[in-house]
Amino acid sequence: MLKRFLRVTDVPFSASVALLVLRVVTGVAFIFHGWGKIQAPFSWMGPTAPVPGFLQALAALSEVGGGLAWILGLLTPVASLGLACTMAVAAATHIGRGDPFFAMGGPSYEVAAVYLGISLVLLVLGPGRLSADAAIFGRKS
Repeated sequence: MLKRFLRVTDVPFSASVALLVLRVVTGVAFIFHGWGKIQAPFSWMGPTAPVPGFLQALAALSEVGGGLAWILGLLTPVASLGLACTMAVAAATHIGRGDPFFAMGGPSYEVAAVYLGISLVLLVLGPGRLSADAAIFGRKS
């Protein structure tokens, strides 16, 4: 069952190259965004955080681990689901505070919304042929 879930959708080679570029660029960005959080995983939001420490740790782990998984194309659907949940919560938190979609130098939910969209694309399309998932689990026919 899990192997079938992790099997890669067969897409054209050019689409696989585009998915590889998307995975690597966004994966690196997630690692950078999560690196400071993983240094203090249970308290990176500060002492007055509205989120419990274990959920902060899950968010930090999903950003760093999910970013690495995307770069490798390994367990991509699992990483994408974790990152989608993290970014949905981040976007909802910003929206709940009244932050705009875009702000010059201020808080906004733009980045979380973009990363949520990319997470959903990779969840639905998969990592493409140029991935560890394709090498390990094969392709859907």
